[in-house]
Amino acid sequence: MKKYLIIVEKTDTGYSAYSPDLPGCGSTGGTKEEVEHNIQEAIRFHLEGLREEGYEIPEPSTYSSYINVAA
Repeated sequence: MKKYLIIVEKTDTGYSAYSPDLPGCGSTGGTKEEVEHNIQEAIRFHLEGLREEGYEIPEPSTYSSYINVAA
């Protein structure tokens, strides 16, 4: 099992999500819970497609961090 970072962003109509380690793989949802479920399904589907086409599965390499900045 691999652990991929996802980025979730608020939109005018709900939420969108993507994984920086998987270009072209994204999803949307009306709630935070829905978008997280949908992106998990999208990632599974994306990885399945890569396997079927004979491509290597990308290793997770991105991470998140917060920094303090005087504002």
